Amino acid sequence: MQVDLFDFALPPERIALRPASPRDAAQMLVVEGHAMRDAIVRDLPACLRPGDCLVFNDTRVIPAQLEGTRGEARIGATLHKREGPRRWRAFIRNAKRLRDGDAIDFGAGVTAAASDRAADGSFALDFAGDEPVELLLERAGRMPLPPYIAAKRPTDERDADDYQTMFAREAGAVAAPTAALHFTPELLSALDAAGIGHATLTLHVGAGTFLPVKADDTDDHAMHAEWGRIDAATADRLNAVRANGGRVIAVGTTSLRLIESAAGEDRVIRPFEGDTAIFITPGYRFRGIDGLMTNFHLPRSTLFMLVSALMGLDRMKAAYAHAIENEYRFYSYGDASLLLP
Repeated sequence: MQVDLFDFALPPERIALRPASPRDAAQMLVVEGHAMRDAIVRDLPACLRPGDCLVFNDTRVIPAQLEGTRGEARIGATLHKREGPRRWRAFIRNAKRLRDGDAIDFGAGVTAAASDRAADGSFALDFAGDEPVELLLERAGRMPLPPYIAAKRPTDERDADDYQTMFAREAGAVAAPTAALHFTPELLSALDAAGIGHATLTLHVGAGTFLPVKADDTDDHAMHAEWGRIDAATADRLNAVRANGGRVIAVGTTSLRLIESAAGEDRVIRPFEGDTAIFITPGYRFRGIDGLMTNFHLPRSTLFMLVSALMGLDRMKAAYAHAIENEYRFYSYGDASLLLP
């Protein structure tokens, strides 16, 4: 499909620079079949049915952005995928000043050697020393806010909490599964009381999620792989939800993509552990999920293509036009949509 089909005009003032407070006070546009209605996130228990199950991503964002030097040159690095105990693949700013074998000093006693430059311009970084890399990043790194926020304000101490979900447990993501940022313990208790269950899986979100689609046709766009895991107990539970007439509702496109990677043509979700680079565009037949809660996404992005595959392109363009007209807040710190085909 032509990427231009997924374009739309978004006023820059609709981009949220901070999350709603409290988190579950964010607006939520409910798109169910051909109907749309305005709600807020804490209305979610009334928007779902007893027996439904929400699926959250329990990945934890690491301080994956680093600023360093190689000689006189300033080098920026954004880690995006772990390749070994001490090796991370990273997108590099000022990469033309970097060669295989160069050492980068990130300060605070943290250094890494660059090697294995890839066609996309990324390098492998091998961190020196014996300390766990996670500890090195805590000293020298900062939270990797999306570029459309970072371009408008600097990262600060609030982001260390704001950019983690209440489910964050498994360290390894360089971007938050932002739909789950809306959840609070109070909302989870209300969902439990309404008979709506929840489950967790792990997908370590990579920085590739922010990369623009540069191709003119979706067939020519290559997704970056991300590592994920669904254990056998979770797979069994989600299959049981559907067998009992409930719906599996992914919270965030990351949860959705991993469930779809684990589901077979028979619509059975199986245990999964490994990389996925699934790219979902209109025409895709969904096998593992029955609905999605997600934020509002970039024009021409793979994520807007995904929600258009779920609900239909015309319907999603109408929903986004409604959201813009009614002053919904967009992107990672923005408002939510509940999509029920």
